[in-house]
Amino acid sequence: MDERFAVWAPRAHELSLLAGGQTVPMQRHDGGWWAPAVEPPHGELDYGYLLDGADTALPDPRSRRQPDGVHGLSRTVDAGAHAWGDASWVSPGLAGGAIYELHVGTFTPEGTLDAAASRLGYLADLGIQHVELLPVNAFNGTHNWGYDGVLWYAVQETYGGPAAYQRFVDAAHRHGLGVIQDVVYNHLGPSGNYLPRFGPYLTEGNANTWGDSVNLDGPGSDEVRRYIVDNALMWMREHHVDGLRLDAVHAFKDARAVPLLEELAAATDALAAERGQPLFLIAESDLNNDRLIQPRDVNGDGLSGQWSDDFHHAVHVNLTGETAGYYADFESVGALAKVLRGGFFHDGSYSSFRRRHHGRPINQDRVAPGQLVVCTQNHDQIGNRAAGDRLTATLDAGRLELAAVLNLTAPFTPMLFMGEEFAASTPWQFFTSHPEPELGRATAEGRLAEFAAMGWDPSVVPNPQDESTFLDSKLDWSEAEGQGTVHARLLGLYRRLLALRAAEPDLADTGTWPQVDFHEAEGWLLVHRGSIAVAVNLAGHDATVPLPGEPGRILLSTGAAAAETVDGGIAVGPVFGGGAAPVGSLGVLTQVVARRFAAIDGDARTRDEP
Repeated sequence: MDERFAVWAPRAHELSLLAGGQTVPMQRHDGGWWAPAVEPPHGELDYGYLLDGADTALPDPRSRRQPDGVHGLSRTVDAGAHAWGDASWVSPGLAGGAIYELHVGTFTPEGTLDAAASRLGYLADLGIQHVELLPVNAFNGTHNWGYDGVLWYAVQETYGGPAAYQRFVDAAHRHGLGVIQDVVYNHLGPSGNYLPRFGPYLTEGNANTWGDSVNLDGPGSDEVRRYIVDNALMWMREHHVDGLRLDAVHAFKDARAVPLLEELAAATDALAAERGQPLFLIAESDLNNDRLIQPRDVNGDGLSGQWSDDFHHAVHVNLTGETAGYYADFESVGALAKVLRGGFFHDGSYSSFRRRHHGRPINQDRVAPGQLVVCTQNHDQIGNRAAGDRLTATLDAGRLELAAVLNLTAPFTPMLFMGEEFAASTPWQFFTSHPEPELGRATAEGRLAEFAAMGWDPSVVPNPQDESTFLDSKLDWSEAEGQGTVHARLLGLYRRLLALRAAEPDLADTGTWPQVDFHEAEGWLLVHRGSIAVAVNLAGHDATVPLPGEPGRILLSTGAAAAETVDGGIAVGPVFGGGAAPVGSLGVLTQVVARRFAAIDGDARTRDEP
């Protein structure tokens, strides 16, 4: 069977290949696969499939390129044409390294992969280990978050297509950065989804939030699962990505004995062994179930990591005071302490938002904290707010610094959302570009109805179809380049925190669950990371934090820091040694060692002295 144009189309009774302007008959083979009955044209060409005598050719379900959009013909791509320069690249694996989440279309003014590649040196200098791209698979229109994709194998043409994607990954590896690709296997977008014409890719009447579920366990699901596993391996083989982030796996409808997630993890591990290079999968899941990341030999799925939204919620509530919806249960310093100690807040506890008990405790003998990816902001938590407003819109510089300290000194794998590191003032809103007027109207009206049900002011909700909503969401890089601004202040702190995380073994340790002390009434939190203590004051006024051990050396302090040493203790200011520590309202990071420290003046900085 000629593999070049083979296609799985069990629902077709008659099939022809339109390739390079020629019509080539197709022959049916076992399992619903079809292949050309005669030799098709060679070389780069546009092609599609004519099903059951139709006049319009449909794109290849495994198309690598859609130069005329998702409704047009596919184009052949030579995946091996790129001259890779990353032969010496060694991925660090997940390993707790900082992740930087970005959206190609709004990361730069140009909104392309090549333009994004020009900023990779900045990310490497910042101290990032992995760049995570929001979905880049082909969708209808010119701009979109990426979660409306319909051709999972093709790279969106407005971003530069597959050749630009390979250039981006190659450049990232040259800068010492791994690449994580966000992929969506739980649903297909509303426009350009022709897969059901070929075969039972979806299960009708078994919907999730976004429409009919992908067929993972019904008749024909063997080939659907093969389609997904092959896609995951394609990103790693053809595009050299280091890991995948699996979108909303809690939406999978999968009752088979060996779940798709386990199958994906096994295939990824096999390719990693073949390559001698770490490859990994990270799941987005709101199930609070550590079986996703437990080893397969103890009946886990064997994924490398998963998101912990509970960390975000606990930090968000303690910094902003917002308690609506799913934030309600996190209104305490103790909630944040519980997440830092155990990874999940809802570990079998009652969830008032869900009106039921939720989650299970993490087995800390089998799961390391670094397997949890955490953040204080991400595309969902910003973009799904009515106005798409970042923390910058509501928090002062001191509270933004607290968010940075909590995220980058925790024992988990930290993730930043693009622009967070320089307190970007631009929003990141929900935007679409559906060419179909009816679909565009339905999307905008649905967005308004969603926020009206939550009690949010509909007047602040931008129309996702307006181009200004997309343009307003692009980063303003002049903010990162200014001096003496709040943007420069935050950027300096993020750089110092990431440098400390890389330099200090106790902060880099993502295999040890920490001891956490807190005082609810006084509003302080103390996280013990080996010989390093992280003291955070969430109360908004000075607090005294009891410290173990002898006076220590200040590694970093946020806010206006001034202190005097008095008999090994502290007289004033938000820096401390041993004993009792008066901590200002902006938080402190110190290393406890058997020596007295000197006073530090000024804003966030590190100590150069031993």
